[in-house]
Amino acid sequence: MTKIEIYDKAMCCSTGVCGPQVDPVLPKFAADLDWLKGQGHEVNRYNLAQEPAAFANNAVVQQMLADEGVECLPLVLVDGRVVSRSEYPSRENLALWSGTSVKPKVSLPTATNSGCCGGSTGCC
Repeated sequence: MTKIEIYDKAMCCSTGVCGPQVDPVLPKFAADLDWLKGQGHEVNRYNLAQEPAAFANNAVVQQMLADEGVECLPLVLVDGRVVSRSEYPSRENLALWSGTSVKPKVSLPTATNSGCCGGSTGCC
């Protein structure tokens, strides 16, 4: 499966979904990352305030920070390659980059021609 890494600006907690003024994009993005994990992908999210070593230990992230400063954050890497910077991507983009379908895996049941209960009378 795909490895997705997110390098966030310094935030008060790991998801940024705390405090008196929550950016409405952050809860949706957190849900999208949970969805990716549920699809079997490896997802790692790093907060500059809490995990600076993760930023320092990644040469790609170091170079982006050196070239653009913290304005490039959040950075999203897929299998070590930068796919997004300076904004949180949509679920559709995350799915595209990870080769995941956004369509549900399970289809809803459908009615058959034999009536609603499967009997010959057509009544329940």
